[in-house]
Amino acid sequence: MTTPRVPLLLLLWIGLPHLCSTEMFFRRVSEHQAKVLMAHSPASDGKVLHRQKRGWMWNQFFLLEEYTGSDYQYVGKLHSDQDKGDGSLKYILSGDGAGTLFIIDEKTGDIHATRRIDREEKAFYTLRAQAINRRTLRPVEPESEFVIKIHDINDNEPTFPEEIYAASVPEMSVVGTSVVQVTATDADDPSYGNSARIIYSILQGQPYFSVEPETGIIRTALPNMNRENREQYQVVIQAKDMGGQMGGLSGTTTVNITLTDVNDNPPRFPQNTVHLRVPESSSVGTAVGSVKATDADTGKNAEVQYRIVDGDGTDMFDIMTQKETQEGILTVRKPLDYESRRLYTLKIEAENTHVDPRFYYLGPFKDTTIVKISIEDVDEPPVFSRSSYLFEVHEDIEVGTIIGTVMARDPDSASSPIRFSLDRHTDLDRIFNIHAGNGSIYTSKSLDRELSQWHNLSVIAAEINNPKETTRVSVFVRILDVNDNAPQFAVFYDTFVCENARPGQLIQTISAVDKDDPLGGQKFFFSLAAVNPNFTVQDNEDNTARILTRKNGFSRHEISSYLLPVVISDNDYPIQSSTGTLTIRVCACDNQGNMQSCSAEALLLPAGLSTGALIAILLCIIILLVIVVLFAALKRQRKKEPLILSKEDIRDNIVSYNDEGGGEEDTQAFDIGTLRNPAAIEDKKLRRDIIPETLFIPRRTPSAPDNTDVRDFINERLKEHDVDPTAPPYDSLATYAYEGNDSIAESLSSLGSGTTEGDQNYDFLREWGPRFNKLAEMYGGGESDKDS
Repeated sequence: MTTPRVPLLLLLWIGLPHLCSTEMFFRRVSEHQAKVLMAHSPASDGKVLHRQKRGWMWNQFFLLEEYTGSDYQYVGKLHSDQDKGDGSLKYILSGDGAGTLFIIDEKTGDIHATRRIDREEKAFYTLRAQAINRRTLRPVEPESEFVIKIHDINDNEPTFPEEIYAASVPEMSVVGTSVVQVTATDADDPSYGNSARIIYSILQGQPYFSVEPETGIIRTALPNMNRENREQYQVVIQAKDMGGQMGGLSGTTTVNITLTDVNDNPPRFPQNTVHLRVPESSSVGTAVGSVKATDADTGKNAEVQYRIVDGDGTDMFDIMTQKETQEGILTVRKPLDYESRRLYTLKIEAENTHVDPRFYYLGPFKDTTIVKISIEDVDEPPVFSRSSYLFEVHEDIEVGTIIGTVMARDPDSASSPIRFSLDRHTDLDRIFNIHAGNGSIYTSKSLDRELSQWHNLSVIAAEINNPKETTRVSVFVRILDVNDNAPQFAVFYDTFVCENARPGQLIQTISAVDKDDPLGGQKFFFSLAAVNPNFTVQDNEDNTARILTRKNGFSRHEISSYLLPVVISDNDYPIQSSTGTLTIRVCACDNQGNMQSCSAEALLLPAGLSTGALIAILLCIIILLVIVVLFAALKRQRKKEPLILSKEDIRDNIVSYNDEGGGEEDTQAFDIGTLRNPAAIEDKKLRRDIIPETLFIPRRTPSAPDNTDVRDFINERLKEHDVDPTAPPYDSLATYAYEGNDSIAESLSSLGSGTTEGDQNYDFLREWGPRFNKLAEMYGGGESDKDS
């Protein structure tokens, strides 16, 4: 048995040994031959096995990126076992880059790349191949897909995402403390060779920091790095591909590392003793001065709390911490007195508020200093014996009586005499005065509690040797009451008594008021000035009294009113009394005692009509009168005809002076030129201010009767005006006799205004009216001129 010939279907051939080795090629051919031999081997049980056509046979082509040759780069060859070499087959290539990036020789099937290919832009290309018969254009091989893979070369250096990094690490950190990790990337293929294998190294920053070659983690390399000695470090890291070997590409980045602060330094006072001065006049809360302890740390590690721990002035001064400046502010706690004590000593302590336990071994994080405060003497103003004074005095004291005395002294060691005065803004009425030497206050006017119960004065004490040093004190004067006012009626009483009143009937309850204010309260007594046969007063003993009748029945026709004097007395010393008079009117009342009328004239009115009924009748009469007046006014308005019925009826300017007018020669009454219709003016009309060469006779209306006298008269007047050099370039016509030939109302002339019979003869107007209307029409007048 002979081995059948294996058809050589050359599907793939790459001419670069480093892309597809000869061993690989022969391995593929051997595998194909083995499959064919197996198909014809006796192990097939005597059956004839036919080779199945596999069509195209390839996996993928390989192409090296960044080819720099001058010719097109050879990719591979497409071949079909149907190709006899006679050029009857045509190879067609389609897909990614077909015809532009990749071209094929349609006769031989050779594929070439037309330009350099960058794997980082596209790592592989998927194309489709087909072989067709040139003559029949039918495919002899089915369309199949293949891949051209781009092999990587090391043409990209490692790059860092940031050119400069910022990192920090606490000071005093142990060796190997992680600071930051930097990572570089390489665009080359990490699955092919070592082009993308990166190794990190440190170029700048030793011996303080180190970097792990594989991970890029930066760590501290020196122990106990102190921020107070150096705070900023700049580290340069290099990333190199090819595993850091020779020929690899590299990139660098910069890392700025800052040592952050920890509390490893205690506060320190720059001086052991601090001297301060404060005037004795400083008020409570006044700042005396400040102390400050310095701390080499920053932020919260440098925050300090101050306190007074010892000294003889712990009760006289306070200290507070100013957070913004980290200073201790000393303030006055109690008033100071130079004459009592002139020097205080304080021991001030400054301590960190945030202490790190890791650094306790460095010692206590606090410090102390001594502060000596000297009290300075100042010329102090006078000091009153009291903060305020209250004097009470009765309102009936005599003018010039002393009501009280204020006292003040000079607190300085060299005592100065004091002069007193009143602030007149607090005593505008000058009711009081004061002795300048001894501070005695006395009255200069009489007092009246009812006008003012309190007086608030201000007394000024000034040193005679230094008048600028003054002190004020408030003096409150309370005026005590004296019974010097008599009681009076509380209100005005409008009292009446009914005509049908019976004896002992209550007609009024009265009360009284008193401006005085006795300590035991007010107590009033009521009585009559004299015995009265008609009325009596009954005291209720509660500061009120009742007025009662003493007889049966009253008559307003005899006496319309009574006057009743009532004596009101108080119960204080000395007793004050007054007499108030009640006016009691006599009125008509109903059976229930309700007042109906108190005047005698009311008896003349009808007994059956009340006041409300009379008011209603009066209102009805007024309404009827108003309706009659309105009706008459409306009727008069209806009869009055309007002066102008419509705006369309106004065609001429009417100037009325209640006379006939000046006739034809009156050319100043109004200007008829404003009534002329511009559309009716002929183009060839002659000017009026020159002599016309030809006189155009106006066209006459056939309906108007001809009259030679009138026509000649008008023509003569026209010629006179035409040759007159002073005549205006237009004629003025004043018509008083006729409205025009189109007027419905015909003549509105005042010729008939003087007659009363109404038998006016209009024959003259009917004969001459149309002629004047025609004349007015010729020169712009008449009602037919619609544009006027």
